[in-house]
Amino acid sequence: MKNVTVGWFEIPVNDMDRAISFYQKVFNCTLQKMDMGDFKMAMFPGEAEGSGAGGSLVSHKDFYKSSELAGPLIYFSCEDVADVLEIVEKAGGKVQIEKRMISPEYGYMGVFLDSEGNRIALHSPS
Repeated sequence: MKNVTVGWFEIPVNDMDRAISFYQKVFNCTLQKMDMGDFKMAMFPGEAEGSGAGGSLVSHKDFYKSSELAGPLIYFSCEDVADVLEIVEKAGGKVQIEKRMISPEYGYMGVFLDSEGNRIALHSPS
């Protein structure tokens, strides 16, 4: 395999409505909520043929748990990490790592805890 890319991601949540509200505020978007009985999902907007990976918030009492220190770390792309981190705290999250340079070639990153206690990362070119 020459390239390994993310094809889909799922972020576990404890309170779906609270998590939808948080992510809609932070990323200024609308998530599509789906209820499948004991399994709930809210999909991030995206294009099937667009760049990047699609993903969703997920909730199931037995199969998904949030974690602030372990598990996968998902990086969302953005224009400026600092601008998004500023919104995170107002939306009910907590900044763990302020904007910092990775390198001049790779740009900047930052990490926050979402409303459900998951670690989420951000990346921007400047």
